[in-house]
Amino acid sequence: MAAAIRIPSVAKEKVGVLGLARSGLAAAETFRDSGAEVWAWDDDPAKRARAEAKGIVCRDLAASDLDGFLALVMSPGIPHTHPKPHPAAARAKAVGVPLLSDIEFLGRACPQARYIGITGTNGKSTTTTLIGHLLKEAGIEVQVGGNLGVPALSLAPLGKGGVYVLEMSSYQLELLQRLVFDVAILLNLTPDHLERHGGMDGYIAAKRRIFERQDSEDTAIVALDDADSEAIYDDLVERGQQQVTPISATRLVSGGVYVEDGLLTDDTGGWSHPIIDLNLAPALPGRHNWQNAAAAFAAGKVFDIGSRSLAKSMVTYPGLAHRQERVAVIDGITYINDSKATNADASAKALACYESVYWIAGGKAKDGGIESLASYFGDLRHVFLIGEAADGFARTLDGKAPYTRSGDLASAVAAASAKAKAEGLGNAIVLLSPACASFDQFADFEARGEAFRKIVEALPGVRA
Repeated sequence: MAAAIRIPSVAKEKVGVLGLARSGLAAAETFRDSGAEVWAWDDDPAKRARAEAKGIVCRDLAASDLDGFLALVMSPGIPHTHPKPHPAAARAKAVGVPLLSDIEFLGRACPQARYIGITGTNGKSTTTTLIGHLLKEAGIEVQVGGNLGVPALSLAPLGKGGVYVLEMSSYQLELLQRLVFDVAILLNLTPDHLERHGGMDGYIAAKRRIFERQDSEDTAIVALDDADSEAIYDDLVERGQQQVTPISATRLVSGGVYVEDGLLTDDTGGWSHPIIDLNLAPALPGRHNWQNAAAAFAAGKVFDIGSRSLAKSMVTYPGLAHRQERVAVIDGITYINDSKATNADASAKALACYESVYWIAGGKAKDGGIESLASYFGDLRHVFLIGEAADGFARTLDGKAPYTRSGDLASAVAAASAKAKAEGLGNAIVLLSPACASFDQFADFEARGEAFRKIVEALPGVRA
């Protein structure tokens, strides 16, 4: 059994844990096993029952005396400012108890390790796992987690020479007190979670916290592909507190890493050096992934990994499940699982990557449906509609793209496969990118993606 993280500094202290989903439950168990007195709470009785079955003491923190507690460790989904603070968070603040995250305590438990933090509105998970892959391939001891889904205090303990690669949400960044990222990455900024941050200014302020407490030995990597991120880059350069590396997926950037027409180029040494044609990296299609690749390459350079090694490892990166995941190539037809695309903006990224697309879309529709994707309709070979959204999507597509109401996923895959075979195009793509939530037919997008995988695996034909 792998060693578990322990936090000596919390022994005999009182610690509150608010929220008992994966990260909260892992935190409560770690604090308890580290010798702390843990009071935990979740507003969901089922989650409290699960925690109590594991020996965690549950008390209503909103009605408890929290004076003298070391910290209230909060799950990132729980508000502590906007739109209204959770009563337990308000009670802790009133008596001066700091609100912290499990990631803060990971830093305290493993102070000799190095830390890479990745944030941004989009692309965090791919960049996080890609960096983890690049470092592992270079022989570095790595643990990957954070907002990605693996709780920070469930990771293995690392010492000197080890690296934690952590996806950081704006919620998690707000709850850091002392942790410093040796490498901090900002990918992009577009409006998101505005109700939780009181508007765009609050959201940007939360994201830029990833660079706090960095000094001259630390590195900030910032993409210049949107105005808000570029403004943060300019400010960091002017302040001069840390090393700052610019990246871009849209243009040449002097002194940084950039991608033009798929060619990743390193200019960090003062001269442009082509590294890899990212079209050779099958798990990194499209301009949005070019930005992820540029960020990952820049991070790898900080750890003195050679350019040739980084390029080779990018080609072998397997990608993330349910995010433009190549499931199979059967009879020359490529089947792509993009079940994570639960809205039109996410599907746009996939549709922009491929030609000859047989698109499977539908589910529980989001506001706006697929109207914003109209520029792609004329290039689609055929659309196969599933779930509750089928009728609405059909109205949007009518006269603009050929479509079939397939009803369910199995029927859609069978029909798309048959049509692609009949048309015999050499680069056919059957793409599940629903632009919808999954809850009409599946428990979540993961279940939908796994169902797609099983259906595709059962198809007859010659596999590449």
